[in-house]
Amino acid sequence: MKHKEEKVFILVVDDSDLICHTLKTFFSNYNLEILISHDGLDGIQKAAVHKPVLIFLDLMMPNFDGIKMLQVIKVLDNLKDIPVIVISGNANRSNVVAAIETGADRIISKPLQREIILKNVSEVLGEEFLNKLKKTNLFSTTEVKDIKRELCGYFLSSFPQKKNIIKEALDEADHELLKNIMHEIRGIGGTIGYPNLSLLGSIIEDQLGGKYLNWEKLRVMCDQVFVAVKEIEKNYKESEK
Repeated sequence: MKHKEEKVFILVVDDSDLICHTLKTFFSNYNLEILISHDGLDGIQKAAVHKPVLIFLDLMMPNFDGIKMLQVIKVLDNLKDIPVIVISGNANRSNVVAAIETGADRIISKPLQREIILKNVSEVLGEEFLNKLKKTNLFSTTEVKDIKRELCGYFLSSFPQKKNIIKEALDEADHELLKNIMHEIRGIGGTIGYPNLSLLGSIIEDQLGGKYLNWEKLRVMCDQVFVAVKEIEKNYKESEK
């Protein structure tokens, strides 16, 4: 355990702003500093500079992905002992097996759940780790609802831009661009209390992994995502009254 005056860092490496924001919110009740990186190469650099006690790592990222980052840090003497919790949209995929074989300490499936996150951190770093850094008592039921509402608002505020990216991906038949967005939606839906949105993202992401793509079908499915988000926005506005 570090001295009180020293900062305790946790590094989150994920190209999704929503997932990063979610994890920062989950740990807002602790005296921790959450570092954010959107790329594996930048994540390695931040890990080398700040020596985090733990790394949360998403596997699906453009450019330098999670598997590559994991492979690198596990051969560097000054980083190889930092525990890594992998965040995955599908715990059955071959890249998850590769992550375990490369040295990941835990695999957590999306959508993220605060209790599961904290449980895994305690298992990896020891039960007393979070207790010593706790600012106050754990969140009440009302506070948990407030957190979900805050995350929901964050998602809704960023969705218009994502909607434009989805339309662009459909128009240009860019399956990688669309897959990245759906991977993010898959991860955030359940976290904000809308598992149906995660399900839609999951179905579309799985479709995009196939050999033959039916772009008309994908367009219809994306329209269902837009309808689902509109319903979420309606519920959110009603809850604000």
